[in-house]
Amino acid sequence: MILRLAIASLAARALTVAMTVLAIALSVALFLGVEKVRTGAKASFADTISGTDLIVGARSGSVQLLLYSVFRIGNATNNVTWESYNDIAARADVEWIVPISLGDSHRQFRVMGTTQGFFEHYKYRQGRALEVADGATMTDLFDTVIGADVASTLGYSVDDPIVVSHGLASFTEHEDHPFRVSGILAKTGTPVDRTVIVSLEAIEAIHVDWQSGAQRPGQATPADVIRTMDLKPKAVTAALVGVASPLQTFALQRAINEYPEEPLLAILPGVALQELWGIVGIAETALLAVSAMVVVTALIGMMATIFSSLNERRREMAIFRAMGASPVTILSLLVLEAMLMAAVGAVLGLALLYLGLSLARPLVDSAFGLWLPIDAPSMHEVWVTLVVVLAGVIVSLVPALRAYRMSLADGMMVKT
Repeated sequence: MILRLAIASLAARALTVAMTVLAIALSVALFLGVEKVRTGAKASFADTISGTDLIVGARSGSVQLLLYSVFRIGNATNNVTWESYNDIAARADVEWIVPISLGDSHRQFRVMGTTQGFFEHYKYRQGRALEVADGATMTDLFDTVIGADVASTLGYSVDDPIVVSHGLASFTEHEDHPFRVSGILAKTGTPVDRTVIVSLEAIEAIHVDWQSGAQRPGQATPADVIRTMDLKPKAVTAALVGVASPLQTFALQRAINEYPEEPLLAILPGVALQELWGIVGIAETALLAVSAMVVVTALIGMMATIFSSLNERRREMAIFRAMGASPVTILSLLVLEAMLMAAVGAVLGLALLYLGLSLARPLVDSAFGLWLPIDAPSMHEVWVTLVVVLAGVIVSLVPALRAYRMSLADGMMVKT
């Protein structure tokens, strides 16, 4: 009986109820959407590098090594000598090793020297390999492969020339040895998208006529002569290492950290990523707090709507009382109406969330490399829905108690 009355009462105020339900639905969709984006971002963050067992660099901090070797942020405190790199590469427990040389840039994008092994062994998002969307990887000394963001931002295509700048914030360019874009990588959503990749030999080649950070006056070695030179590097910035057996990872890490020839540091990428995520996690908490406040605001709006309708419904309540309804019945009616609005709003919010995810996922993935999972509603989402319904009942008690205290005479009185 009360349920029929509640439904009929809500139907009689369809427009106001619909707006309240929509506000609750949007707030629930926002709150759960932020949670989906948060978990998706965390997973994508953790999947920036996959399949690499160790990252080796000069001794510093684990987060600092991770930042400059994987995210191209900051600079190394020192380099790893080529002799030390070869010593590590020659170990029986090392299955593969890929060197990385950083230092130069191109129009604010980092330039990275490496080998063909980088395209074979660098993995992201749980084992996905790099793909060349256009062209091919480097075949010539002055070839370069650029990330998707570099190509889209600067408007490059295959065979376009690129002039590398010396250092990160330098106006000095290696104009005498321009590169050719040989390939453009597919979008990955990782720092690779913002990287200009060349060979290790190319890094040495463009610095043949340089000394102490400046070009020797009057020196301009022709490219044909440079091609005949021994372009073996003297040092690299870092190295990505794959271990032959997972059981040997910690032993190899300890051996590198205790390397006697020079101070080196080997880190586990997953552990360092967790440390880094812990540092930036404050923004995650703030975002959740803001979205939670949106839900609270919607519920308070529902309470205000019920309050504002009480004056309009005083005669209705008085008629119910005159027909024998007890004050408890009036209170139950208002609480049930609020519970129905909150429940419909929460369920509609879930539906809007999954509809939005299905529409936005391919766009977000292609634009930001952020993979948003679309799974069955988790227990967390079910609990959020139930909490919203319970909160709706709680906030409705305030106007319901006021209606409970209304007297029959007050409802029948005509005010002038």
